[in-house]
Amino acid sequence: MGRFSKIKTAQTASEPIARQAVDSASPIADVATEKAIQNPEKARAKKKKAEAEKKSEAQRAEMLRTKLRIHSQILDTLDLGSLDTLDTSNIRSEIESKVIEMVRDEKMRMNGEEVKSFAGSIIDEMIGLGPLEPLLADETISDILINTHEKVFVERRGELEQTDVKFADEDHLLRIVNKIVAAVGRRIDESQPMVDARLLDGSRVNVAIAPIAVDGPLVSIRKFSKKPFTIDKLVEFEAVPDVVAQFLWAACKARVTILISGGTGSGKTTLLNALSQSINHKERLITIEDAAELQLQQPHVARMETRPPNMEGNGEIRQRELVKNALRMRPDRVILGEVRGEEAFDMLQAMNTGHEGSLATLHANTPRDAITRLEQMVAMGDMKISPEAIAGQIASAVGLIIQAQRLSDGQRKITSVTEVTGMEGRVIQMQEIFNYTRTGTGPKNEVVGEFRSTGIRPRCLHEIITRDIYVDETIFEPKTLPVGKLTDVPIADLIP
Repeated sequence: MGRFSKIKTAQTASEPIARQAVDSASPIADVATEKAIQNPEKARAKKKKAEAEKKSEAQRAEMLRTKLRIHSQILDTLDLGSLDTLDTSNIRSEIESKVIEMVRDEKMRMNGEEVKSFAGSIIDEMIGLGPLEPLLADETISDILINTHEKVFVERRGELEQTDVKFADEDHLLRIVNKIVAAVGRRIDESQPMVDARLLDGSRVNVAIAPIAVDGPLVSIRKFSKKPFTIDKLVEFEAVPDVVAQFLWAACKARVTILISGGTGSGKTTLLNALSQSINHKERLITIEDAAELQLQQPHVARMETRPPNMEGNGEIRQRELVKNALRMRPDRVILGEVRGEEAFDMLQAMNTGHEGSLATLHANTPRDAITRLEQMVAMGDMKISPEAIAGQIASAVGLIIQAQRLSDGQRKITSVTEVTGMEGRVIQMQEIFNYTRTGTGPKNEVVGEFRSTGIRPRCLHEIITRDIYVDETIFEPKTLPVGKLTDVPIADLIP
């Protein structure tokens, strides 16, 4: 035994390592134990909080199941035919009385306020959009993003946050989705798993379901204010300086064709709605959109919307056909909610054939990118036209490009106002009139910057002045521009 005692077996070799692991772990375990001993109240409070959250989650899930069960029972007992003859307030009172009766029959432990709230959620489920109704009613929310039935996010003041809102299951969410798309005459199923729709208040909805949505239905709702933003409101929010807003208002009024460029959620549609308020009420406007969302304030607006193909794959009406048809409808201006394909060519044709002052939006990161995207979209139409001719069409059609951007801290700014001045050889020439430059970061990680005038006098200023529209020419001198309202007088009254 003696001469073999120094030979290390697998067990004896591992013993020092094991002892070392125990020794090294011991201080950590001792520290954790010591902390628990030193702060017993903190540990108990943490455990109690976790248990309370778990219990609250279970109660919410149980309440949601109960709500759907009572919803189903009410549908069985109500005369749906008679409900069709009632107005919304009477329908609500009828359903509320049924809910109160069922709560009493089931001996649910609720006070009067809880019963009223519970009845309200049942009513939302029946004649509204269920769990989404409180989010749609919240004016501080600009986007609702549903990632499967378990997670609902919202955007407030440019920042995303998760909510406590949940759907009972995937079928529950799909019922709400089908209610949304059916209201605008569209459908969604496995053969057509993506759809663009809108709500009654004009909010834009995009839905994707299986098989393209892997984990469950994905829903994005872009809300729009019930009362459209005015250009003065954008100035108050420091999205654009007062003097720049005055220039843009005057340019739109003087029928300068404007292209609004920017990323998703940068405020393109909001800006288009605000600028459209400068248009003379005697002008006839034709709007063309994939999902109707523009909120123009003029009395003479004709709205058109694209149509997806039916179940047989027929009957699709694209933006290009609508643009062509719009030119036969005697428009003074054509307004495209978003340019995204071969309809760009027909839009340029309209702008070059007596429809100056038209407005459109598109996705691009800079004004130069916007020009490049327009060239590419025209090429998508398989038109037998040279790149030089396309560039010439763009240079003669587009007057101003306004770049909108959502900054990293959620602020929305107009970061550039650029004028298209013509062609030089094969290149479209542009000159920047105003811009926004980031200069630093604030104590709360907010973006700090300033608006500047580049010192370039725009060519379209001659067109504005000859139409007897006043613009203070000193705003084009190179300088930093003040933010916020400079006077209490609305821009519409300053530039009537």
